[in-house]
Amino acid sequence: MLSRTLHRLLPDASRTVSRLFVPGQETLIRGDSRAKSVIDRVLAMTEAEADRTLACTRDRFAGRLRDLDSTLESHFGLVEHRLGGEITVSASRRRLIGAYFTQQYALEAAALFNPSIVPHPDQAGCGPGELRFVMSLRAVGEGHLSSIEFRTGAISGESTISIDAPGPFPGTGHSRPGTCDRGVLQERLAELGHVGEDAQLLCSLLPRRFAMTELDAAISELSRQQATRGDSTALVDVARSAAASCYRVEFDDEHALSERVLWPGGPAERQGMEDARFVLFTDGEDLTYYATYTAFDGSGVASHLLETTDFRTFTVSPLAGPATQNKGMALFPRRIGGRYAALSRWDRESNAIAYSADRHRWGSAATIQAPERPWDLIQLGNCGSPIETPAGWLVFTHGVGPMREYAIGAILLDLDEPERMLAALPEPLLVADESERDGYVPNVVYSCGSLLHRGTVVLPYGCSDSSVRIATVDLAQLLAELTG
Repeated sequence: MLSRTLHRLLPDASRTVSRLFVPGQETLIRGDSRAKSVIDRVLAMTEAEADRTLACTRDRFAGRLRDLDSTLESHFGLVEHRLGGEITVSASRRRLIGAYFTQQYALEAAALFNPSIVPHPDQAGCGPGELRFVMSLRAVGEGHLSSIEFRTGAISGESTISIDAPGPFPGTGHSRPGTCDRGVLQERLAELGHVGEDAQLLCSLLPRRFAMTELDAAISELSRQQATRGDSTALVDVARSAAASCYRVEFDDEHALSERVLWPGGPAERQGMEDARFVLFTDGEDLTYYATYTAFDGSGVASHLLETTDFRTFTVSPLAGPATQNKGMALFPRRIGGRYAALSRWDRESNAIAYSADRHRWGSAATIQAPERPWDLIQLGNCGSPIETPAGWLVFTHGVGPMREYAIGAILLDLDEPERMLAALPEPLLVADESERDGYVPNVVYSCGSLLHRGTVVLPYGCSDSSVRIATVDLAQLLAELTG
């Protein structure tokens, strides 16, 4: 019923992105910036020394970045204000200063795991029965910082799988502010205890969708009335954080899909974007890809939503409501009864179903499966979005048992009332074999999404938070096991 393929994706420390480096404010050691003193030392170099140092830097790093000079210019621009308005420098000195404020970050230095898989938006050129796919991956580097990467590949008509070599120059695209949903802001404020008249006034001053400039205007009006109101500092901080968590990322055409990296961009995810669960949403004329993921700020988690039609432009926004608490939300691929539906693990241990009118605000979740068997006695969760079959919604699940060992199982939900579970496999479908048990987090198999193609389910999964393998499952045999 289940077969492992020979594919194995391992972390590759040579896959790096260029990031701004500010001495004194390194990833793990926070302190005062030493930017001004570093710039002064570069300015004190002789022309010969500066030219020699820049030439050496180019020789060593030009082959590791798509456009080294552009990167150095960009990072110089971010620290240029430290020179003072009276100082001008040559183009070569600008780039040298930029080099001292640039670092390479190894995206996968610690781990590569927890994949999901969806059909590729471009199926041009496919042979008979062939399907191209996009696989998302969680990459972890220095400081346990998680980002989202992609790979592409194809499934043949005979269900043979091939994975393309990734492009050599990963990039994080161009980020710009987005618009925020007023209803989501209201929910977030209420969740954190801000339900008084200050919160009501602030939200009343905002349009249904607002930008940061409109929030700033509303906050100014709130401040103007501060004499007759209580301290609203905490309220304002929450509102700004929620608005800053709404943004867009766009990638240049020169970046292949496998070179596009979604890098933490909002305050709620400053310590990582974890476990994206992508799904192709097929409800309506225009196909859209959604992904729920866990935003981690170093102390707390929040559920966020990605939206894209082409994997070139992404919209990022926070989710709100009781069902979005904790990790592991997964959207259904279409509306049910006119509402968006999602799997939730709001209580940290059970599988549940929740609904939303707008896919951003989610009500309470109804538990459909609780821990009860030896291999899932600690907790349950989903392994990505449900797959629609004639027999019901097929959901791959994960369970945690003795010695914190993870296993993958499967359940079947009613098509019209998914809160009604029809069947569950009594025993795990997949547990780590001896080649998969050792890693960053031992004894784990975990997936964030699978794909049905011509009667075969392609199930990529992470092995002990360290690598990725792929299994295939015969759908007919699995459904027979579930319904028999």
